[in-house]
Amino acid sequence: MQIREGGVDIEVADSRDGASEGAGDGVFFNPTQELNRDVTIAALRAYEEREPRAETYLDAMTASGIRAVRAAADGWRVTGADIDSEAVELARSNLERNGLEGEILEQNVNALLYGDREVYDVVDVDPFGTPIPFADAALSNARNMVCVTATDTAPLCGAHQNSGIRKYSTLPQNTDFHAEMGLRVLLSALIRTAARYDVAAKPILSHVSRHYARTYLELDHRATSADALVEQLGYVHSCEDCLSRTHEFGLLSHPPEECPACGSNRLLSAGPIWLGQTAESDFARSVRSHLDDGMGTKKRASRMLSTIAEEIDRPTHYDQHRLCKQWNRSANAMDEFLSDLREAGFEASKAHYSGTAFKTDASVAEMREATRPE
Repeated sequence: MQIREGGVDIEVADSRDGASEGAGDGVFFNPTQELNRDVTIAALRAYEEREPRAETYLDAMTASGIRAVRAAADGWRVTGADIDSEAVELARSNLERNGLEGEILEQNVNALLYGDREVYDVVDVDPFGTPIPFADAALSNARNMVCVTATDTAPLCGAHQNSGIRKYSTLPQNTDFHAEMGLRVLLSALIRTAARYDVAAKPILSHVSRHYARTYLELDHRATSADALVEQLGYVHSCEDCLSRTHEFGLLSHPPEECPACGSNRLLSAGPIWLGQTAESDFARSVRSHLDDGMGTKKRASRMLSTIAEEIDRPTHYDQHRLCKQWNRSANAMDEFLSDLREAGFEASKAHYSGTAFKTDASVAEMREATRPE
């Protein structure tokens, strides 16, 4: 089956056999990741402006080769890697189909990165499931940026807690801000992995959908910079009863015995997770400016990136509907709700995690009072 995406023509496995969703025996292709791929191309364009010397791109598990083909069409010198011979053949033919140059290798990407063949400016790790088996090789060997997707959202957000502990060496908790919990667990693991090699992996853009978490990490090869990022790891303590949260920086946790807001002992402590910024506002705006009309998800990506650029820097988001249900009131329009918080003197912004997600520096009690209906 042939598809057209982002101005290139790609042959993929017929979705009727399940392979396009990862369930069949054919080469994996996921049509629901088009937003991810569109943002990737825009992010590569924005990063090229930020670091003009960056020119090489490694698609670490290339499958159909769609990421490599789209990057090559955008002027990057691309390499793709896969251990599946059928995938390698398909990716090569997809490059040829579009009249593009690139190299597709039948090789384990960890072996490729640890070899002395080439140092890639940008390494894109987009596996089926957890990226952790590839994190050491990518973060210790890329030159400028590592792009990472994780599709194992249940372990990341704490729904499958033991799996999350094993894979990410962090205690995740299944909270009402589960999407952001998953992203910050992922970032914690990646930042700690890079720090082992005296590399700082700073998130300059991150986004989450129902299916995955995605982050773009700019690398700084100085131990002092890695130390500075480690200092932004810490713990979030959230109350299951009143939904209040507190957070603390540091690798040692000091959880309260009871909720300081309501006195409940039903507290969930998660960490060490990343408490710093998950995106740079200016870079998010730059990525948005590099979306083009040939991208099938341009409108959706533009809305998402605009929201990310305006998100205030807080380590968790709240869900307006969950809070209003807790307060036994109907939820009003989100813009009105946020306006009430701002008029009361608090910072407040929408969050991209869902249509009812927002961020604020107000406590739950302060939110309740500031948004109380007249």
